[in-house]
Amino acid sequence: MRIIIALLVFAGSVAASAAQIPNPKRILQKKSGEVIDSVLAPKPEPKEDEEQEEGNSERPAKTDTGKSDADLQTYSKYDFMPGEKVVFFEDFSQEAIGDFPAAWNTNGSAEVVTTNLYPGKWLKFSMSDALWTDALLDLPENYTIEFDVVPIYAEDGEMPGYQFRLIQSINERSFDYGAVPGKAGLLFACEGGRNGYRTYINSEEGDELGLGGYKDGDQYTQQVNKLYHVAIWIQKSRVRVYLDQHKLFDLPKAFPLPGVKMDRLRFETGAAMFSNLRVAIGAPDIRNKLLTEGKLVSYGIYFDVNKDAVKPTSYASLKEIAGIMKDNPDLRIRIVGHTDSDGTDAANLDLSKRRAVSVKTELVKSFGIDERRLEAEGAGESQPIAPNDNASNKALNRRVEFIRL
Repeated sequence: MRIIIALLVFAGSVAASAAQIPNPKRILQKKSGEVIDSVLAPKPEPKEDEEQEEGNSERPAKTDTGKSDADLQTYSKYDFMPGEKVVFFEDFSQEAIGDFPAAWNTNGSAEVVTTNLYPGKWLKFSMSDALWTDALLDLPENYTIEFDVVPIYAEDGEMPGYQFRLIQSINERSFDYGAVPGKAGLLFACEGGRNGYRTYINSEEGDELGLGGYKDGDQYTQQVNKLYHVAIWIQKSRVRVYLDQHKLFDLPKAFPLPGVKMDRLRFETGAAMFSNLRVAIGAPDIRNKLLTEGKLVSYGIYFDVNKDAVKPTSYASLKEIAGIMKDNPDLRIRIVGHTDSDGTDAANLDLSKRRAVSVKTELVKSFGIDERRLEAEGAGESQPIAPNDNASNKALNRRVEFIRL
């Protein structure tokens, strides 16, 4: 399907105020017969030295491998802490290439793919429609959402970006059409690379409570075929949105009315691939679990598939653990790596050992912990805490444990 970027329509109506932050009221545009929600002011015109390729529907794939090689210290201000208990996880590992995943629904089209740039399986879409989690999620007041995403070219050869939406559905079977679907919602949009957000509550009482804005700056702009990690942290009415090491938005009262309870995830209106979507509840009480209970099970230490290098998004969790060790100079810890059952026993045992050593190395190198206070070992797949029968349970088994000695 051809993507008609809503920004171009919007630009004609506000050309005189191109640099103005958008009004929190929704901006409606027509697209393929549907009303869609645009969160951003017009995108600045490209500079004269930027590449122009009108009419070119095929562009070569970039070979940049994204953020996996970023230094841990670049995330020194990253304060995102993932939820403790995984309630939904999707990496499409159990889906066949070319299929549409079983846990999702759509009024458009999408397919599971692999790529030469990034490991694992991805759900690829290019459409003006939407795809959403089929079953409703039972989410409490505090939870986190994370996913990896790669913006791609659409069929017309342009990079439209994508939209991610968290909504409170009208009912379980409802697709919730319209520009502001559901009873309430949070929209995170990458429109042509520019990041913006919108919140809304569809009630008479909530009519004037919607918020909207965007984040300008080259360091925040998403680029085609590059991998990004999006994290959203919701604590009651407060919403924080992160892109890699950057905190894009921090909204202390995004949903100030009682009864706003999100239950569905959607991707829509654009072209992208996404994977490793993780929804988790409950803020981890790291200090209490480590000092009082003597054991911390952490899901805040990240690795690429079959790799042992600690990803920079692990910074906040490692910083918290290092802080506890500095406050308690007699504390000694054993770091234990665990995997799911995919692969051979020997390979998983070796991977888990290497990951535990990498965590120890980062605590020593990046946070100044005396290596004599740390031990590292791997358990492979030998100590599962859930059956290895689906993506969510496998995500529970992929963990790092910190045990007080």
